[in-house]
Amino acid sequence: MELTAAEPRRKGLVQLYLDGQPGPKIDEEVFVLSRLKAGAELTQEELEALVERSDARRAREKALYLLEHRSHSKRELTEKIARTASSRQAAQAAADHLEEIGLLDDRAYAESYARELVVRKRYGLRRVRQELSRKGISPEIQEEVLCAYEDGGEAARENIALVLQRRYPLWREDEKARRRAVAALQRLGYSYSQISAVMGQPEEWE
Repeated sequence: MELTAAEPRRKGLVQLYLDGQPGPKIDEEVFVLSRLKAGAELTQEELEALVERSDARRAREKALYLLEHRSHSKRELTEKIARTASSRQAAQAAADHLEEIGLLDDRAYAESYARELVVRKRYGLRRVRQELSRKGISPEIQEEVLCAYEDGGEAARENIALVLQRRYPLWREDEKARRRAVAALQRLGYSYSQISAVMGQPEEWE
């Protein structure tokens, strides 16, 4: 097939025209590096290789853009890239590459994210595990990271007491406030036994 023309488009893309018909849009830098000119002959294999290089570069650029704004887990980053990438394969390859060069690290991400959830949001470890799983963090990494918060329940008791103090200061006097407090603490990932260790048993509330 003949490359009839190549016209610049928005977002750093170049529209190829093959045998006079619109073909694929490819990354501008990939096109420049290919040194293709109007009138050049392309085989189907050469065109597919060009598109593949374009997909790979744009997926990597998207990945770097996302990481500039905040850290991500590997699965989270892959899924975000895949939303706009032309193929899931390109998204996965971009994430693999960034992991290989050290810009993507699930262990470091899990440590940072767990710390935010426990210290700032006051989540219990059960909820933290759920959130880490949602981000694609492996059970092995979860256990390694969360063992730092296994202190016999002291941190959980402190967090529960703080949540009660800040959000439900009248829980001792008001039954509705107590129920709301218990439900909220369970949503935060605390077990009934952890909650009752701080609030006491229902018969003690009267």
